[in-house]
Amino acid sequence: MSVDVRVPSLGESVSEASVGAWYKSMGDLVETDELICELETDKVNLEISAPAKGQLSEILSPEGSTVLEGALLATISTGADAGAKSKATAKKPAPAKPAAKKEAAVEPKMPAAVEPKSEARAKDVEHAPSARKLMAEHQIDPGTVQGTGRDQRIMKEDVQRAIEASLVVVPVAAQRPPAAAAEGGPAEIERIRMSRLRRTIATRLKEAQNTAAMLTTYNEVDMTNVMKMRADYKEAFEKKHGARLGFMSFFVKACCTALMEVPEVNAEIDGTDIVYKRFVHMGIAVGTPNGLVVPVVRNADRLTFAQVETRIAELGKMAREGKLALSDMQGGTFSISNGGVYGSLMSSPILNPPQSGILGMHKIQERPVALDGKIEIRPMMYLALSYDHRIVDGKGAVTFLVRVKEAIEDPRRLLMEI
Repeated sequence: MSVDVRVPSLGESVSEASVGAWYKSMGDLVETDELICELETDKVNLEISAPAKGQLSEILSPEGSTVLEGALLATISTGADAGAKSKATAKKPAPAKPAAKKEAAVEPKMPAAVEPKSEARAKDVEHAPSARKLMAEHQIDPGTVQGTGRDQRIMKEDVQRAIEASLVVVPVAAQRPPAAAAEGGPAEIERIRMSRLRRTIATRLKEAQNTAAMLTTYNEVDMTNVMKMRADYKEAFEKKHGARLGFMSFFVKACCTALMEVPEVNAEIDGTDIVYKRFVHMGIAVGTPNGLVVPVVRNADRLTFAQVETRIAELGKMAREGKLALSDMQGGTFSISNGGVYGSLMSSPILNPPQSGILGMHKIQERPVALDGKIEIRPMMYLALSYDHRIVDGKGAVTFLVRVKEAIEDPRRLLMEI
């Protein structure tokens, strides 16, 4: 009896996937729910498990192939069929070896005995393909990563943890061949197939530039009062709610207030219609080892500060561990990108289609500011709002950004909902 392994449901707006890697080879025995391959979609990677115990008898979709939802990936022989194939493989006679010459009998046999054993051991602890790809992208030596899989096999999550902990930084110079380094030659060139996620990011960002009439307006905000409020209440906040009080919740709530006043920034174009949303599903851009993803905090306008912080922390952790579901990244109506965590002082964020607005936060930096005829040093942040000029006029965009600035500079407005 054979069991089919098929492409599962890929979710809304996702019609196809690429076979990223096979964890098992044809003829290998597999256990129920054991990982056998990985699919790459436009948004997330899907790990496919064996639906039954048996022998992987046929692989119908090799690595790199494009598959549709429901397509046949492989077949697994179960029960007597798997047992018969295993016995047939075990009884297959080994090819006869030519008679060794008498004088060769005295040659040492240690290398011949050790090499197959070494190969077998290497095969037993072969690292997950997704982990190997990630290590190659970041020039990571597998010997520096602690594997948590079976037989200390390195999994993708192990590599991601190592990257986050900055324990495996390898200088580029160390990757050069000794001859090239000695002669001052160029660094070694490496070619890696672009992941489907990276291809999708490239396509969507270029699409946004080509389709939307994108424009960016800027302002600056004094972070003094928000920083003071955070310093005064962060310990009590964390003790009561179990979540850290960051700056992002202030900006999320400030944007929600501004979007209620300027609803076109929260709208989208559908053909010749403008679709207005009476709710805010806030996309929060998160950088991961595999690329930028934008998980969505749903109904952010109805959540408290604590609920916003908790949800952002949950989605950020899931994004870095590669555990986001497709549903976690769909339906956003507006987005926030915080380039300040990487040290960016000023930038123009790109729209996330079909959304019509995205707010860019930046690094907080002390600067001299004129206040009431005096020069004071204040912690300042530049803000940038990129918007689709097809439905958002300059007046609306500037009004939106001013309302965000007012709410951040006087956080009491958020509590009063004004």
